Amino acid sequence: MSAQRFHIISLGCAKNTVDTHSMKTLLTRAGYQAESRPDQADVLIVNTCGFIQSAREESYAVLKELATAKRFNQWLIAAGCLPQYIGTEISDDVPGLDALISTRRWMDIVPVLEALSKDPHPRPFVHIPDMPTVGRDEQGVMRTAVQGASAYLKIADGCHRTCAFCAIPQIKGTAVSRPPERILDEAQRLQELGVRELVLIAQDTTSYGKDLGMRQGLSNLLEELVLHVPEIDWIRILYGFPSSVNTSLIETMARHDQILPYLDIPLQHAHPDILRRMHRPADLDATRRRLDALRRAMPEIALRTAFIVGYPGERDAEFQSLLDFVAEQRFDRLGVFTYSFESRTPAGSLGDPVPEAIKQERLALLMELQQQISLEKHQQFIGRSLDVLIEGHGDGLSIGRSYRDAPEIDGLIFVEGALEIGAILRVQIDSVLPYDLKGHPI
Repeated sequence: MSAQRFHIISLGCAKNTVDTHSMKTLLTRAGYQAESRPDQADVLIVNTCGFIQSAREESYAVLKELATAKRFNQWLIAAGCLPQYIGTEISDDVPGLDALISTRRWMDIVPVLEALSKDPHPRPFVHIPDMPTVGRDEQGVMRTAVQGASAYLKIADGCHRTCAFCAIPQIKGTAVSRPPERILDEAQRLQELGVRELVLIAQDTTSYGKDLGMRQGLSNLLEELVLHVPEIDWIRILYGFPSSVNTSLIETMARHDQILPYLDIPLQHAHPDILRRMHRPADLDATRRRLDALRRAMPEIALRTAFIVGYPGERDAEFQSLLDFVAEQRFDRLGVFTYSFESRTPAGSLGDPVPEAIKQERLALLMELQQQISLEKHQQFIGRSLDVLIEGHGDGLSIGRSYRDAPEIDGLIFVEGALEIGAILRVQIDSVLPYDLKGHPI
């Protein structure tokens, strides 16, 4: 079969979205055409997520649905994190699967299709070599994903941390930073496309450059980006590691208006015993000092974090410490997740002793607290104005985001009128909800 049309589905995080766009680029270069309808495509590709059980279940569900409807001479390929994590086990549960390609070798999607066309049997074709994803072998493909006026730009992949609950190092491998000149070149190309917001992503952006011998890799990269892409209005940083948020980074962020006063630092918990069992930084006083330093340098900064409740051995008193810490710090944005037991991680040996009902109760209590904090913070914006990036409109309203809102994970601002999509407009805030704001253009 000479496959010409492909349909690709991206699951999971924004980093997966970037990999999906990169595969699309390679396929298009090779003469394949993107097809929006799976029943009309010759090749079906699912870029899977395998991070936790619920993500794996979603990936399996999508693969099985496509396999059930697959027609004769149509190929189905499982790509991404799930094949990397569990390997050929996928084919036992998804009959009709034609190939597996790991997240570390997304750039080989075209050779995999060529191999299938030459010898489609035996199936599935397995391509899961233990090689890095970025930096060394990208075939000149941009590591970006443009969504409207915003774009994700992947600056590194993999992680060298040893968090006990996390499977990312097993899936992605150790941290591999992309050469700065390649990142700057891609940022300039995004500027030429009219991108207004550049979102820097990696498993740990704050470790950028360490594997390249850089001492202040992210700070230096940000300084270069400000020089190279002055027409991109917003530069946003996602996914920092608490102990790597240093003075150099804080000063760089505070010095440039172009770098948004926004930082996502997943802290995971706020009791030292839990943090030690997680293999995370357990010095809460040091964490407080970093948060204070960020707020002193940038009084308007929006700080986002994430916590896990129900970690093995989490006692009522330890959970209360987390509640107290959130009440004390009053984060602008907060995500809460119940612990997902992963037998292949270091925490697998701890089992999963906290009952699901208690996990859900703790999640609800923490989110109830955060909802009140968020509403009180939002009320301070009534009568004030914010720059808003307009992303859509309908029924007489436009939808956008301010510097306080990262794409897809934070709140929205609803603005009166049908405004120009992609414009950044000054909006006065008239009323608020716990997670969203409402206003009118000035």
